[in-house]
Amino acid sequence: MNHLSYLDKYLIKYKGYYILGIIFISFATFFAIVPAIVIRESFDLLENSYNTYQLFLGFDLQDNSFQLLKNNIFIAVLIIIFAACIRGLFLYLMRQTIIVASRNIEYDLKNEIYFHYQTLPMEFYKKNNTGDLINRISEDVSRVRMYLGPALMYGINVSILFLFIIPFMFYINFELSIYSLIPLPFLAYSIYYIQNIINYKSEEIQKSLSNLSTFVQESFSGIRIIKSFGRESGFSQRFDKQSKKYKDKALELQFVLSLFFPIIMTLIGLSIIITVYKGSVEVFEGNISIGNIAEFLIYVALLTWPVISLGWITSIIQRAAASQKRINEFLNQTNNIVSNKNKKIDIQGKVEFQNVCYKYKESGIKALSKINFKIKPGDSLGIIGSTGSGKSTISNLIPRLMNPQSGKIKIDDINIEDINTKTLRSQIGYVPQDVFLFSDTIKNNISFGSEKENFDLVFEAAKNADLIENINKFSKKFETKIGERGVTLSGGQKQRISIARAIIKNPKILIFDDCLSAVDTKTEKSILGSLKKIMKNKTSIIISHRISSVVMAKKIIVLEDGKIIESGDHNSLLKMKGNYYKIFKKQNEEEEK
Repeated sequence: MNHLSYLDKYLIKYKGYYILGIIFISFATFFAIVPAIVIRESFDLLENSYNTYQLFLGFDLQDNSFQLLKNNIFIAVLIIIFAACIRGLFLYLMRQTIIVASRNIEYDLKNEIYFHYQTLPMEFYKKNNTGDLINRISEDVSRVRMYLGPALMYGINVSILFLFIIPFMFYINFELSIYSLIPLPFLAYSIYYIQNIINYKSEEIQKSLSNLSTFVQESFSGIRIIKSFGRESGFSQRFDKQSKKYKDKALELQFVLSLFFPIIMTLIGLSIIITVYKGSVEVFEGNISIGNIAEFLIYVALLTWPVISLGWITSIIQRAAASQKRINEFLNQTNNIVSNKNKKIDIQGKVEFQNVCYKYKESGIKALSKINFKIKPGDSLGIIGSTGSGKSTISNLIPRLMNPQSGKIKIDDINIEDINTKTLRSQIGYVPQDVFLFSDTIKNNISFGSEKENFDLVFEAAKNADLIENINKFSKKFETKIGERGVTLSGGQKQRISIARAIIKNPKILIFDDCLSAVDTKTEKSILGSLKKIMKNKTSIIISHRISSVVMAKKIIVLEDGKIIESGDHNSLLKMKGNYYKIFKKQNEEEEK
């Protein structure tokens, strides 16, 4: 329960719902007992009336006594119906308080987790896969809600029923109460034991179904490759194996489920038999009346399903505790990307790296080693190097998606760690190497980069990214839905939308992280030509493995194994006859071919 104590703040927040729920359960329990008392009195009345009826045999008073009995029974029926209706009303109100409270807490908890996810640094997302993140905000929260709603509701219901009924049963007849209640603990334990098996089997089925779904999704996504290699039969066999695993696990669960109700009904039947037998003995001994037997049978029936729910409740609490533990693991993760002095400034565009080093914790690879460079406001810097040289690491450090292990990064001579993170990022236009587009319209994907909804800004950004000609080919133009991750677009179109999204907010610093890798040379020149006027009076950092992309930069640095090995402008670097020259010569030869 230590893990579930995190939810106390929500229980306090919605305590009004739970207090009302307890009151409604108490009234519902009271009106559940009323019919039992009425039925006891009715049976006793029937027994006594029958004896009176026999005494008046042959007299007119016999008809009168029978009519009086009918009237009394009719009143008893009305009382039972009235009590059942009132009980039903309070049970409805019980669910409208406790279950509604659990849904509200589920809503709050999901929002808290989602908001916390967004505050966590990039390192967190590298260590945890997307499926696990989604499961904790969906599956785990749903299990926690089952504890906050049904488990608490039935737990309170059981407690109040026990407080109301059991003392009353012992008051009527102690020995009969003991015998009537003997099977119930065994029933609770049986349900708990079987429920745990069902939960385990269900989770195994979910895993198997997840694997099956993943396989099918991957197969259909890669259907072109499967067909081109003629591997349809091989994949069909693999699907058959996966499907058979799912079937076998489902049959195992069905076997356990088939035992569930027979065990319940056997133990319930045993409790009824014991109550009737022992009650009959007590009647013959003159300790109770026949009406008491009927009353006890109703009490046993009232206690049976709550007792069954004890095993179910215990299982739910265990699962909820395990889920909340998983949720707490993420909620306890702290964000190390915080501002020391929270300065909110209007960035001019000066960027400076002073002995910056960065090492990836997951792999231990040293991405950057004592990197030093300075960019004046409005100037441009080109960064070129082979894969793994540290180019993208620099692009992630400037908007503080990561923190360097040592060294300083300054914006306008202010340590980047002192600037408000939101203020910093709002004035940086970042075009990542891995383009991500939302399953939405072209217009909405571009306007995502701006807080203003202005079509003129969207059109201008698309124009500067050399997108207008492509957009006009679509029948719905800017309202064209691009599908999941922009599946309906080419690589070049996706990258240009990403560029438009970065430049729409008119940032002070522009970072292009190898964003022209998926376009041909002609399109690249067209985009770069459009970007020249955008880059005026803006600090621009162009990262690429193509020299044609960085040639326009005022200064170029060449990276290798996280170190700057050459720096200068295009012409001076060519004169050095070093790495830059070799890359330039190699790429020219490839283009000529």
